[in-house]
Amino acid sequence: MGAGGRMSVPPSPADSEVLKRAPDSKPPFTLGQIKKAIPPHCFQRSVLHSFSYVAHDLIIASLFYYVATNYFHLLPHPLPYVAWPVFWAVQGCVLTGVWVIAHECGHHAFSDYQLLDDIVGLILHSCLLVPYFSWKHSHRRHHSNTGSLDRDEVFVPKQKSGIRWYSKYLNNPVGRFVTLTITLTLGWPLYLAFNVSGRPYDRFACHFDPYGPIYNDRERAEIFISDAGILAVSYGLYRLAVAKGLAWVLCVYGGPLLVVNAFLVMITYLQHTHPSLPHYDSSEWDWLKGALATVDRDYGILNKVFHNITDTHVAHHLFSMMPHYHAMEATKAIKPVLGEYYQADETPVYKAMWREAKECVYVHPDDDDNQKSKGVFWYRNKLD
Repeated sequence: MGAGGRMSVPPSPADSEVLKRAPDSKPPFTLGQIKKAIPPHCFQRSVLHSFSYVAHDLIIASLFYYVATNYFHLLPHPLPYVAWPVFWAVQGCVLTGVWVIAHECGHHAFSDYQLLDDIVGLILHSCLLVPYFSWKHSHRRHHSNTGSLDRDEVFVPKQKSGIRWYSKYLNNPVGRFVTLTITLTLGWPLYLAFNVSGRPYDRFACHFDPYGPIYNDRERAEIFISDAGILAVSYGLYRLAVAKGLAWVLCVYGGPLLVVNAFLVMITYLQHTHPSLPHYDSSEWDWLKGALATVDRDYGILNKVFHNITDTHVAHHLFSMMPHYHAMEATKAIKPVLGEYYQADETPVYKAMWREAKECVYVHPDDDDNQKSKGVFWYRNKLD
């Protein structure tokens, strides 16, 4: 992978391959040729297999909940102040896996039955305060327009002319720390409620608004259903707060949910933000080039906890209806076909987050006279 922008610090020899620019030319293979390399069974969805992952995650989450609510109060002071943050972290990781399964439902990758997928996805996502259908439809458009500066839906990079006046004051270690903190804690609700970091629309866009510009007339009824799911869960949390206290709800539910939201933003950001990745305007974009403008990341043991959405994302963008339990096999099968078009980065995610926040400030085409390069944009960070 490669340095799409101009690195502020020259990369070390060990980083040079990771930071090598990804190809931006038309691939010498077709989607059909990629699919042919994947064993046919990888596209088969099993209701029992998919539900086994739901049961697995919910059982583990229930065990963590049981331990926390039955034993933490027995710990000598000040150990509960240590135990609760540990619970938030591990429970948040498990519930991120639940989030990923609901995400698969939105892609019709859970089973062969669309209605079943939507029921499971609606329940699981609503319990995590995610408007299932609202996000399903906007996320589908993201998959249809990945890498497009004009039509992609999320983490659309700005061109230099679109950078806010205050950005230069945040382009330093303290500013990056503040920006990352806000992004990881508030980024997901801000995206849902105000379309922050999303595709610009000509009027206010919100995932909770059935009549907003994100959705068409055929989708509006489902947005009402999503909103009803969120309201139902919110009311349930209110009743729990009345019965057990707000502190109990925040400790048992709020802490893990913050971790889920942080991982969701981190995973999505790192999949689509890298110094080596190109973005395209309408003159250069096509679906396959855009789908390949993403990167697999390594989260260590969390790859399995997150059902490999982290390290099989390239395959997921090519074949989003493939269930996650076949994605690793499919990724291994497509690597020889993709060759240098396959992008992966094993940089530890905490280092990658800092590097990408530093290097990937805006996108700009190369400064040359090649007309083709005018439609291909690379990350840069120089604001002067």
